[in-house]
Amino acid sequence: MLDAIRWDADLIRRYDLPGPRYTSYPTAMQFHNEVGSFDLLHALRDSRKALRPLSLYLHVPFCANICYYCACNKVITKDRGRALPYLERLEKEISLLACHLDPRQPVEQLHFGGGTPTFLSHDELRRLMGHLRQHFNLLDDDSGDYGIEIDPREADWSTMGLLRELGFNRVSLGVQDLDPAVQRAVNRLQSLEETRAIVEAARTLQFRSVNIDLIYGLPKQNPQSFARTVAEVIALQPDRLSVFNYAHLPERFMPQRRINSEELPSPADKLAMLQGSIEQLTAAGYRYIGMDHFALPDDELATAQEDGTLQRNFQGYTTHGHCDLIGLGVSAISQIGDLYCQNSSDLGNYQQSLDNHQLATLRGLQCNEDDRIRRAVIQQLICEFQLDFATIEAQFSLDFRDYFAPLWPQLQQQARDGLIDLTDKGIDVRPAGRLLVRSVCMLFDRYLEQQNLQRFSRVI
Repeated sequence: MLDAIRWDADLIRRYDLPGPRYTSYPTAMQFHNEVGSFDLLHALRDSRKALRPLSLYLHVPFCANICYYCACNKVITKDRGRALPYLERLEKEISLLACHLDPRQPVEQLHFGGGTPTFLSHDELRRLMGHLRQHFNLLDDDSGDYGIEIDPREADWSTMGLLRELGFNRVSLGVQDLDPAVQRAVNRLQSLEETRAIVEAARTLQFRSVNIDLIYGLPKQNPQSFARTVAEVIALQPDRLSVFNYAHLPERFMPQRRINSEELPSPADKLAMLQGSIEQLTAAGYRYIGMDHFALPDDELATAQEDGTLQRNFQGYTTHGHCDLIGLGVSAISQIGDLYCQNSSDLGNYQQSLDNHQLATLRGLQCNEDDRIRRAVIQQLICEFQLDFATIEAQFSLDFRDYFAPLWPQLQQQARDGLIDLTDKGIDVRPAGRLLVRSVCMLFDRYLEQQNLQRFSRVI
């Protein structure tokens, strides 16, 4: 694993194209409004019959302050009173869905995302977790992966103590950049001391894992200042790190229009920031998991990648891809068997549906056999950096070379370029190609030709 990733500027220039992040295949871009709550209830019945374990995702959309780079589904408000009406609808959705499941189905994974989940008061968080425990089989022995996203400006020691008491054992902290000039340019003033206090609280309270998010490509960043941020973050010793590429798409995300595009770093500086951060993290002992993610060698993601059990879903890289994922809250996505479905992304519509005692399912997709085949191929490539043709052939009773015959010239070209090794038995993504694994996956995406690639972020 020492040569798990290698920097190749020429290869990057050739293959650094816009493309999906493949938290699912087919991607959410393929969802349509012919899928509704009836399909969701039908899928839940199958999940109940099979007694499949569960993963729950709850979306809390509120933030007190706007971060200009943000592309999440959010509601910016200083009015903490808006949380309670939303919480009441969330509880109704939980009740409507849970009655279609079996109490014996364990919730192996739980994640609160946003927005800012700690926008909810301590009493509201306590109430929400109580309602979840009443309706779902949450584990009491701390063996589940129960995580929450935290804005260090919106939490303190008492918040961390409450979260641990409620059963959370993983935290993910948004940091993005520690340079004050960058923070002012994106309207997120957050000191290193605030971040360090939450990390220390998590360690003292024995949270199992701390993740920190960074973003490169923000206004006023340069390779030297970003290297300082990475060094400060490494000193905090998080178990996992995410180093995301900022995609400036102001035509799609209104807050980004407040960013002065002239202050954005050049493409060359962005590449230098990524290369530098990879070198710093590798030197500090972090493993490249893939798709912007790094983890310490003893982290569950790193060990799962080594033993071939790592998977990817709407929660990102996970060791719980075998679970049925149930999304709760505005814009939340569920993946139950071969069904994907998404709630309305409009807060008013979401709340109105539940006021009418109806689920807020608005769109989705039912996978066909071709989707399942390509999903398995993409999953193996993006999680393991390799693909064994025999595994796919045995799983789906097909001849891989025949099924994907039209792709062969492009795969051979990627092999000639040094992105992959291609043999009769499979594909190995080379160390220089691992940063560009999305480009390999894109070959197997049947829907890509129909889409405007400029709607996606670049691979790097």
